[in-house]
Amino acid sequence: MRGNPLQPTSTHHHQPRSRIHRQKKAVGETRDQLKPGEVFYYADEFNISWLPTLWAVWSRMGQQVMVPTPAQPVRRYGIGAVDYHTGETVVLTRTRKRRQEIAELLQQLLEKHPHERIYVAWDNASTRQDEEIEAVVRGAAGRLVLLYLPTYSPWQGPIEMLWRHFRREVTHCELFENIEALLTAFRAFFERYNQLPGGVRSIIGSHPAQLP
Repeated sequence: MRGNPLQPTSTHHHQPRSRIHRQKKAVGETRDQLKPGEVFYYADEFNISWLPTLWAVWSRMGQQVMVPTPAQPVRRYGIGAVDYHTGETVVLTRTRKRRQEIAELLQQLLEKHPHERIYVAWDNASTRQDEEIEAVVRGAAGRLVLLYLPTYSPWQGPIEMLWRHFRREVTHCELFENIEALLTAFRAFFERYNQLPGGVRSIIGSHPAQLP
């Protein structure tokens, strides 16, 4: 029997507002009060589908624009991180979405910053108890600190705006020849913006770091 649709179901755990505020404040204070030798990343997972993303386009009155789609949509999974203060990104694409890929991303951040302390904020609370991820954190010996955003609050992660910009620039109403061509365009997008980190900062609404 279905429950009252106006009542929250047991599968959604809503956090008290006071707790959400504390989490947001802790993440924001860490991000904005970095010390020399510290970096701050927002991280997130996302889907890359061969099926074109749809967006409003101009058309003649009375005519509907037809967007071709693949007969068998293929999907890849991505996981990435963006340095809030520099705009640099580290992004991976894989055929499967597992905790192993998250651990791999964290390891790449450690290799990119071999001497810095790295803060990584995301909303994936299920990683707290994951053995592979915990192994990377332990191996970093205090150089890697994971911070968790409030659950069901994508607006708290500026990296979401970067994913939206990618879709708007690359995949909206665009059918690529195959999934490999789409992934090539995906990599080109992030390589191009890594050469212009100020553009990423503008997209995610950040500013350059001003360390003492």
